[in-house]
Order: sequence, then C-alpha cells, then structure tokens
Amino acid sequence: MQTTKAACEASPTTSVAEWKELVARFQQPSTGRAVRQLLNTLLPYGALWYAMYLCASYSLWLALPLAVVAGAFLVRIFIIFHDCGHGSFLKSRGANAVVGFISGLLTFTPYFHWRWEHSLHHASSGDLDRRGSGDIWTLTVEEYLASSRLKRLAYRLARNPLILFVFGPLYLFLVQHRIPSRRANLRDRLSVWWMNLALLCWIWGMGSLFGLGTFLVLQLSVILVAGAAGVWLFYVQHQFDGVYWERGEEWDFTAAALQGSSYYKLPRILQWFSGNIGFHHIHHLSPRIANYNLERCHNSHPLFSNVKAVTLLGSLKSMTYRLWDEQRRELVGYRRLREIRRGLGC
Repeated sequence: MQTTKAACEASPTTSVAEWKELVARFQQPSTGRAVRQLLNTLLPYGALWYAMYLCASYSLWLALPLAVVAGAFLVRIFIIFHDCGHGSFLKSRGANAVVGFISGLLTFTPYFHWRWEHSLHHASSGDLDRRGSGDIWTLTVEEYLASSRLKRLAYRLARNPLILFVFGPLYLFLVQHRIPSRRANLRDRLSVWWMNLALLCWIWGMGSLFGLGTFLVLQLSVILVAGAAGVWLFYVQHQFDGVYWERGEEWDFTAAALQGSSYYKLPRILQWFSGNIGFHHIHHLSPRIANYNLERCHNSHPLFSNVKAVTLLGSLKSMTYRLWDEQRRELVGYRRLREIRRGLGC
C-alpha cells in the first residue's frame, strides 16, 4: 500500500494550502523545550565522558561499554545539530548557529557546510533526476545494467552493509567532513576549516587529559556507534517498501515528503535517543518543525497519523533493497536483477 494513498484516503479533501496551515502552529520553536533537551542530552553526555575517564584510569575495557551509551547520546546531539541547521531548534538565528557549532564539534561536522549540503537533500529527495546530494547512492536497474564492471563493483561495495554502516560512517565523519566542496560558497568552505581547527584543539585537550591513544580509541568507538545508528536511520527513512521516486516534472513535493520519507515507528527509548527523527515524513513536509514538536504534529491530523508505519522488525527488510526498478516502481534486490538479466538473455 502506498503511503500517500493512505494519507489521501484518511483526508481526501486536504489541499497543499490546508496541510501548510496544519503544520504552521508546530513550526514555532520553544525555548523551554530546547533548553530542556540541551540539558537532558549534553549533561549526561558529559557525565559519560567523565565516567569513561575514571574507568580508563583502571582499564580501557571498563570504559568501552560506556562509549556505546555515549554513542547513543551522540545521535541525539546530532539531531539537535540537525534542527539548528534548519533554524527550527531555537528562535534566534544566532543562537541556532552557536548551538549548531558546539554540537557540530561534538559530532565532527562543520555547521554551515553541512547545512548547505543538507538543504540540497531536502530540495531533491525522491527526484530521480536530482540524485546525489546528501543521499544514499541508488541506481536504477537500467543504470546498473548499463554500467561498467568497475562501477558495478563499486556500487555493490557501497551497498554492502559492512561498508554502508561501519566503514562508511567513519569515512563520512572523519574524512569527508574535513574537506569542503568546491561548489560551496566561501562562508561554508571556511566553516570546514574552522571546525578542523576546533577539532585539533579538542583532540589536543582531551588527549592531554586521557592520554592521546586512550582518547582516540574511546572517541572512535563513540563515533562508530553514533555513525552506524545515524546512517541506518537515514537509510531506513528513504529506502523502504512503497517509497516514492519520480522523474522531472512528475516529481511532487508533498508526495515526496509523505511517501518518500518513512514514518519509522520505534520503541520509546529508541525514539528518545533518535530525537523523534522517525517522524521523517513530517520533517520533510516541514523542516521548520523542531524534533520536539514532530510527534505532536504527527498526532494532530489523520493526514499525518494514518501514514503507514515502518516497524523496527519490518525495517530489516530494507537491507535487501539494492536498486530502483522503474518498471515496477519499487526498490528491488539483486534477485530481481538476475531475473531481468535472464529475461534479456545476458
């Protein structure tokens, strides 16, 4: 069942103007909610690092389990960073930039450069003709079959779970975010170099406290946990059964939001750590809604709340999706690819 169809059946007369009115009251940032979220996220994260410091003085192995928990909190910190980038977390643009820089330092991500790249993702999500900006590399069946052997190998490696969820996130946060894009403007490029300088100071200071080797092991462990979880969340939010992809003039913003972004229904504890980002259909419909208002908006009207949910268990099926089949209009695995190749006699 297609997500947009379910939404339309729930409220067949809802127009674009009407859903914009529905989300408007949830777009106002709340200083109180934002401050509470900063306190219940940054303070425990700092406490975990202090606990890791105490444990590491006895044995690194005692500190590593705490690094896993710290990684979960780092996911929540990234959601705060993400909301600042959309200007939705706090009312002040300057305050968003300050909190964005601090949370960006903790997540190894340059604020202004990432904000620019992420805006490209929101503008093109679900558009087959504008892929490649802040999304998971996805080829159509026809594109894959027309590719060279080297490109096919690269694609298979890129979609391998070990690369996608382990080595990929490490490369993204440790390497890719250290190099500015040539397409970015001067301010966005400079934000990368300022962040690199801030990270050097951060590593030097924490290395002096923990010992450089111990700190790097702990920090890499935290980033690995957070990065793997974050990329998985992003993957499931745009690679699921019934996802929306269209070309050119056929692309529609509302359909791309409600059908091209999943409602990932997580257990409460995981929903908390992931900052409600499972309500991704709401987020793409209106990026100006802060994470602490997403669930309220989702529950406010059948247009949103009747969207078909992707469960934690059901999301595992997404691991089998590899290519977009334009004829069937669905994501398929390599088994479907083999069927097509047999049918073509190749």
